Amino acid sequence: MKISFLLHNAYGIGGTITTTFNLAHALAERHEVEIVSVLRHRELPNFTLDPRVSLRPLVDLRQEKNHPLHLRPAGVFPRAEYRYGQYSELTDQRIAECLATIDADVVIGTRPGLNVHLALQAPEHVVRIGQEHLTLDNHPPRLRTTLRRAYRRLDALTTVTEADAAAYRRKMWLPGVRVEALPNSVPDPVLPAVDGSAKVVVAAGRLVPVKRYDLLIEAFAMVAAEHPDWQLRIYGKGEEHDRLRQLVMDLRLWNNVFLMGAAAPMEGEWVKGSIGAAASNFEPFGMTIVEAMRCGLPVVSTDCPYGPGEIIEDGVDGRLVPVGDRDALGAALLELVRDDEGRRRMGRAALRNARRFAPGPVVEQAERLFTETVSARRAGRPVVPERARMHRALVSQGFAARDAAFASASSALRMVRKGQR
Repeated sequence: MKISFLLHNAYGIGGTITTTFNLAHALAERHEVEIVSVLRHRELPNFTLDPRVSLRPLVDLRQEKNHPLHLRPAGVFPRAEYRYGQYSELTDQRIAECLATIDADVVIGTRPGLNVHLALQAPEHVVRIGQEHLTLDNHPPRLRTTLRRAYRRLDALTTVTEADAAAYRRKMWLPGVRVEALPNSVPDPVLPAVDGSAKVVVAAGRLVPVKRYDLLIEAFAMVAAEHPDWQLRIYGKGEEHDRLRQLVMDLRLWNNVFLMGAAAPMEGEWVKGSIGAAASNFEPFGMTIVEAMRCGLPVVSTDCPYGPGEIIEDGVDGRLVPVGDRDALGAALLELVRDDEGRRRMGRAALRNARRFAPGPVVEQAERLFTETVSARRAGRPVVPERARMHRALVSQGFAARDAAFASASSALRMVRKGQR
């Protein structure tokens, strides 16, 4: 089977790029895989690409930034999409040409605007799968309206959490579209797992307001006051850098809190710590949480929508605290800092429980989705399984039925997680 991913910019840094590369690498074991990058701004990607995965850009900004068509606004890529300003009449044209001639069995869009292109422009013989790496509720109303119309032309839609998949089934009318949660995967670690002895808390991600690194630094001040030999290392770059550096200075934490800059891959940095931390107001999945856990770090995180609560089991492999609660975050960090054996026990549980996000289980689920959808299309059968159609009928009967179905799904998920420990 030939599988193509349509990606915004494979030459940048971000969670969607990371998980696309991870999935592409794993699928390349048994399939022909390519990544089509709409934009390119540098010679080589930041992340290492498996030589079995081909990469082709559509618009090279190094030569085409001032192309006449690139100076005109996009007409297909939705205006309400976050990346709209980076798209143009030139990207519209190149994406359309690419999809018109594509020879893949399955094409996967990796953001809402590209899913719209895929839904409207891919030829009928191609299985069209849209991926959502944000959440439905995070999209502005105008974009949700556009997606509701376009997504009906997809064969399948994947989300990174069960909660978001349930939201799409409840709130979007997508008859005939298979909606399924497909979590991000993290490669098997190369380095030995941590032993929990390092006096270091590690956090990683873009330095942007939603990640609330200011809250994390303020919470860590509680740790530093009681345990001045502990450090907080924050990896990443972004618009908040200068403000965070000033906060470190204001709190006199220059010997305890360090802004480390970007690091890729992060595995070599995770294993230098003993605790992972995340303080986001919003986290569609929580890639860095899984990365930390796969290295044996228990993670203290805000219980924000949607990802952390589906990854961390509070008190078992990490801690979940209320969003925006500095004192609760600091107390949870202190709990693990004070308890060496508890920290190590949670770290072992994190290593064990995070295996469900290894490439093997995730790729097996992805392959099943791709194979079943391709087979259904070729045989002229509905791509939505009968049980899913019955579930949608149940949901349509009213809020009580909807909530009962959602509660049942959540209960089933918890049982699965307990069985994996």
